[in-house]
Amino acid sequence: MCGFIGRISQSNKNFQDLREANNLLICRGPDECKELNKTSKDLFGELNLNLEIIFNRLSIIDLSPKAAQPMVSKKYKTLSIFNGEIFNHKILRLELENLGEEFSSNHSDSEVVLVGLSKYGTKFVDKLIGQFAIVFTDIKENKTYLIRDRVGQKPLFYSTDNNELSFSSNLISLSKLTKLKTIDDKQVMNYLNLGVIPSPNTIFKNIFKVEPGCIIELSHSHNNLDLKVNRYWNIEQKIDNLSFEKKVFENLFSDAVTSRLEADVPIANFSSGGLDSTAIIKNLHDNGHDINTYSVGYVDNKYDESKWFKEVSKKYNTNSIVENLSIENIDNEVDKILSIFDEPYSDPSIIPSYLISNSMSKNFKVAISGDGGDELLGGYLRFTKMLKRKNFMHFFSYLNSIYPNYLGTGNRFLSHSKNFTEAYSSYHEDRNFLKLLNIKNESNVFKKFIPETNDLYKKLLITDYNFYLSEMMMLKVDRTSMANSLEVRSPFVDHRLIEYILGTTYNYLDVSNPKALLKNYIKEDFDSNFLNRKKMGFVFNLEGWIFNNIGHINEILTQGGYVYGLNKNILNKLSTNKSRINSQRIWKLYILEKYLDRV
Repeated sequence: MCGFIGRISQSNKNFQDLREANNLLICRGPDECKELNKTSKDLFGELNLNLEIIFNRLSIIDLSPKAAQPMVSKKYKTLSIFNGEIFNHKILRLELENLGEEFSSNHSDSEVVLVGLSKYGTKFVDKLIGQFAIVFTDIKENKTYLIRDRVGQKPLFYSTDNNELSFSSNLISLSKLTKLKTIDDKQVMNYLNLGVIPSPNTIFKNIFKVEPGCIIELSHSHNNLDLKVNRYWNIEQKIDNLSFEKKVFENLFSDAVTSRLEADVPIANFSSGGLDSTAIIKNLHDNGHDINTYSVGYVDNKYDESKWFKEVSKKYNTNSIVENLSIENIDNEVDKILSIFDEPYSDPSIIPSYLISNSMSKNFKVAISGDGGDELLGGYLRFTKMLKRKNFMHFFSYLNSIYPNYLGTGNRFLSHSKNFTEAYSSYHEDRNFLKLLNIKNESNVFKKFIPETNDLYKKLLITDYNFYLSEMMMLKVDRTSMANSLEVRSPFVDHRLIEYILGTTYNYLDVSNPKALLKNYIKEDFDSNFLNRKKMGFVFNLEGWIFNNIGHINEILTQGGYVYGLNKNILNKLSTNKSRINSQRIWKLYILEKYLDRV
């Protein structure tokens, strides 16, 4: 587990509080843990801020003690901590060295972050290619900056309560440190509707997330903290209609893949036999790299895809490890897996994601994954449906208004709306669930993720980047991998690829043949059965698990009773009308009650 927790204040605090909160960060234990408990006067001879930081390091690049964090620059009177990886750190280091900067470590990307920010300020962030959550303090300016990567791969939480700055990579640990545990009912409503609480909010009042692509600037004064939010990466501003060139795309893709290979520990590729992971493996093969692959076979033949990933391994001559996992009898595992999440999150794919990460971490510390391929190239079925949809606004809205709330979300009706927000939000929201729970929906939070552009296809892409990828997918990948001390790197979320796709025409798009661009890339190596099969994935039978354990679950929900309006009559409707949607609704409630019981 790589993580940190810290506090910057103008008065002495009990450092033991920080240690106790830090204990909640560690799931399996870091490679090293370093503490800083100093005043700025002790470190730099200026001001008198109390700096208290604990950093738990999962060592990936430069394993030496000189790469340990927090890092301090005596020259610039600055300090930084950094969670993640900078994939172009060697190039940036060389640029800085050519300008006369000196480094203590051999090849630490963390030190590149410190020196670069110290020299250039926050403009240096524009140069970074990677995944990162950074806390940077400049004592001369009397400022601290909280910086999060462009698509939210790494988490960063903060609070400015009582005129002191507290921050952490973990929400529960921060709530323990700050003692800010007042539940925000509005955010509970957003969770029940969306399955996640979107940034900048959290489930707790007065604790916030740094939004993806943003920098929080905090000026320390004697009486208060002045806070300013700056967005350094705005995805909507990347929209253009330049000519798409396949070769340019492939070169960017190749660089995104290759740059993620650097590590001083074992590294492997997730290989599911799907288009995304196969395209990455082909790129590595064609560029002459030795390839380690890790694949999961499913004991249930109905979902087993070993035929396909074995074909990939054979074609590209990979060093293949295959594990056969079963998630049929995991009653004792579910609650343990839920406990790794520091905020309520209801995507049931967290179960197989955790199990895969746990298994892979026994052999590797770094994994290359195909996450983000569907967002980059419009691979989701909802994209196709939205591009082909016919608008029958009034008729279908009427049908939804008379549709019983306990039967479904209303997506089959609302997705045909002429109103884009109403149509596309119906794939992500469950407003009928709120109605069933007698919760008045006072928020239209999904609207903030939708761009103004009239280009329907790019509108879909950006909406999914803003919401599904940044708020949901990256949260799942980070928590399930970090809980197993495994770092996941995803070439398809490289911001240069995203900018290129949004900035060019999409003549490559075939609505009837999703992700044709990737299929064409690998088609010389595989037949049509491989390219066009329905993707199964490693699944968790949520519906079966919920209704097989419904008695126990309903007992927990009845005893907990946090959700207003939840009563035995509503639970009975959900329990007796057994469906995929109702299993997901009960799952949301179960996760919420288990979470609140922990905090």
